[in-house]
Amino acid sequence: MSALGTLLRPRSVAVVGASADATKTGGRPVGYLLKHGFAGDVWPVNPRVAEIAGLRCYPDVASLPGAPDVGIVLVGPERAEAAVRDLAARGCQAAIVLAGGYGETGEAGAAKQSALKSAAGSMRLLGPNTIGVVNLTDHIVLSASGALEVENLPPGGLSVVSQSGGILGALLSRGAAAGIGFAKLVATGNEGDIEVAEMLDALVDDPATTAIALYLEGLRNPEAFRRAACRAAAAGKPVVAFKVGRSEAGALAAISHTGAMAGADRMYDAFFQSLGVLRAERFSDLLEIPAALALGRRAAGFRVAVLTSTGGAGALVADAVGLAGGTLPPPDAEATARIAALIGDASIGNPVDVTLAGLRPDLFRGAIAALLDSPGYDSLVVVVGSSALAQPDLVADSILEARGGSAKPVIAYVSPHAPHIAAGLNARGVPASTTPEGIAAILSALARPAPAPATESRAAALPELPTGKLNESESKALFAHFGIPATREATARTPAEAQAAAAGLGARLVVKLLARDLAHKSDIGGVVLNVAPDQVTEVGARLLAKLPEAEGLLVQEQVSGGIEMILGLVRDPHLGSAVLLGAGGTAAEIFGDTVLRMLPLTERDAQDMIASLKVSRILAGYRGAPAADVPALVAAILGFSRMGEALGDRLLEAEINPLFVLPAGQGVRAADGLAVLG
Repeated sequence: MSALGTLLRPRSVAVVGASADATKTGGRPVGYLLKHGFAGDVWPVNPRVAEIAGLRCYPDVASLPGAPDVGIVLVGPERAEAAVRDLAARGCQAAIVLAGGYGETGEAGAAKQSALKSAAGSMRLLGPNTIGVVNLTDHIVLSASGALEVENLPPGGLSVVSQSGGILGALLSRGAAAGIGFAKLVATGNEGDIEVAEMLDALVDDPATTAIALYLEGLRNPEAFRRAACRAAAAGKPVVAFKVGRSEAGALAAISHTGAMAGADRMYDAFFQSLGVLRAERFSDLLEIPAALALGRRAAGFRVAVLTSTGGAGALVADAVGLAGGTLPPPDAEATARIAALIGDASIGNPVDVTLAGLRPDLFRGAIAALLDSPGYDSLVVVVGSSALAQPDLVADSILEARGGSAKPVIAYVSPHAPHIAAGLNARGVPASTTPEGIAAILSALARPAPAPATESRAAALPELPTGKLNESESKALFAHFGIPATREATARTPAEAQAAAAGLGARLVVKLLARDLAHKSDIGGVVLNVAPDQVTEVGARLLAKLPEAEGLLVQEQVSGGIEMILGLVRDPHLGSAVLLGAGGTAAEIFGDTVLRMLPLTERDAQDMIASLKVSRILAGYRGAPAADVPALVAAILGFSRMGEALGDRLLEAEINPLFVLPAGQGVRAADGLAVLG
């Protein structure tokens, strides 16, 4: 068994620094191991006592009767390093260090953490600053979390990896109260050695785990995370992540619109999306969504039937589902006839309201069966109203009996304050939520298609390229190499050269300053539109007077009749590169109609990016306007993706703004651009 496998399923555990006082943190792990049914050997280590909880206590690690599979280190930082070294020397496979005061405290703490890792040698280390491991599948709790005071912690298919010990305890206690069972829970803490990607990878191989929830503060090894997430997707084990940091004020240091609009948190969105990892919007979703996914029922789409005995609660669910992108079609003729026969009313809508008959099990079963049998629905929500308080098992019994052989998900919205009803439903395999938003989030996750296999990167031949910021002409030449045409244009060092270069570029021209250190030329009036060919000398002279150190001038045809888009590429030093697409021009940052996707991209990815934008309606031809050349825009997006793959770490940023998308069949034109190479 691997060291991580042993950490999750040890046969012997040494508890270094165990206390005889069960009320203290040091006294909890031994007590919890015994309380929750650990069948292996427990070896407390404390030189001051002879016995703890009826178990022989050993004076030091060297005195143990054998090499423990796992050691729990409860002593403080001043003694933890020696304890870890002793465990490693004894042949222990993995140690869990609970103490804080390491890397989270600053430079001095980081040095202590490094020394701790060195002391471990080849022994694996969980923590420091962790609450440990809880394996409910095998009754193994290697933790001091107070959440383990709960008497009965039911096993289930959901596993959790958290970078916060406190959050792990919160999820465990909340899950137990909500009737949600867990397989494994691991807090990685400071990740001095074992980090979240490794634990995710280990849980993919755990037969008891059917879905995985992650609480993340950051990723130390994105590439390892990518591999583990792809393995989880291939194994059919959905991953749901709650990543803190959505409100961080700073964006990536950048000089382009793309960098400013692609802030670090949006990069995580794109990163997770590329791997099929579902990002939980709310903390409560981190339990409810993966708990529902762990049951294995998935929806073919987002067409929802709502069955309710209280009209107001049904309307709440319908509204939340609609806001989440779902639809509530009316019942088909057969479903309508079956339900009408049950309730004596032919005016059936959706939500299906069975008020006044809510406590009739036969009616509930019949209505549930009729809606599940209908080909017009992908999932069903049953609203549990206040009438169920008198008979809390009625809804669960009806659902479990009526759903029969249907594979469609059935979930319950518990409208009154009745946590015991929600817990009972969850415990019996019926996902339940006490908020309409929670219901909508669960349904959206269940309707999400399984992630596609990861796309292989594609190499491309590269032109000779300098390092640093490219000027506009150089940038557009790079883009053209990857199939993205620019406007017809010419560079010039002087106004007179610009006048000569203007010949043949059209009746209306654009004259710009050419300067590699000037990202946004319009900010200083460095762009002049609607210039007649005979005015180029005069306009060029005015522009160069504004910035004498400029490299020269750029004269280009003025494009009309196109839709302005922004196409950019930004690189996060940890997560990788992503392409940004959105409504462009000077209003790019104002409207924020943008989408971000990690490399590499497929044609389907590019099409989905376009479809997700509000401006897609204009591209398709809005109110009689001609449709734009969307296939050419798709090709440009894929060209940017190939460029990012080919240049890799060298391409720090790139942007075309605006990229004119001309009417169908006429292609696209890059009217402005920049690129930064490392």
